[in-house]
Amino acid sequence: MSKLERNWQYAEQYPSETDALVRARRLSLELGIEPVSRSVGAYLSGIAALNKAEAIFEVGTGVGVSGLSLLRHLPNATLTSIEIEPEHLREARTVFAEAGIPAARLRLIEGDALHVMPRLNLGAYDLVLLNANTTQLLDYFEHALSIVRPGGCVIVPSAFTHGQVPDPAARDEATQTMRDLLALVSDSPAIAAMLSPAGDGVLTIVRLDG
Repeated sequence: MSKLERNWQYAEQYPSETDALVRARRLSLELGIEPVSRSVGAYLSGIAALNKAEAIFEVGTGVGVSGLSLLRHLPNATLTSIEIEPEHLREARTVFAEAGIPAARLRLIEGDALHVMPRLNLGAYDLVLLNANTTQLLDYFEHALSIVRPGGCVIVPSAFTHGQVPDPAARDEATQTMRDLLALVSDSPAIAAMLSPAGDGVLTIVRLDG
């Protein structure tokens, strides 16, 4: 194992998780959902706290691992989360309730994010997480950039698409879509982009003022 691999493994094992997060992660795996990794969960918690986010929007609820991570250090923040799978959303409601998060802080929506996002208020969110279908990512991102406030951020986990993005031989649609997004954000003067190797890669885009 190389030093870089040991560093990555150490970073993955380092973060502690609440009991609620441990239960949600276990349930995710039982249902065949791939949740964000521990290091990515810690990254989300830290960025949300650093951003002092009050209004958070998420595409892809799963059963609540990423949502719990986002709300972990923000006792007054609200989360709007969209999930297309009704079973996952039902489980997420239970997970959030068992974690002691009041229903008033949650707006869990069953449906297609591409039908919901165009109806949201512009600049209404401090942080947007896109944790869903990679092949529709460019459409999600277009809407996300309009609903996040200046100074707020859009976060895209799985930015390496299971290690495919750095592999020049990988040409599948999901991988190419992610490459297109990475190229788009690296060239835009309206945003600041950061790519972290945490988990399967995390892309963070800050919407600049003006």
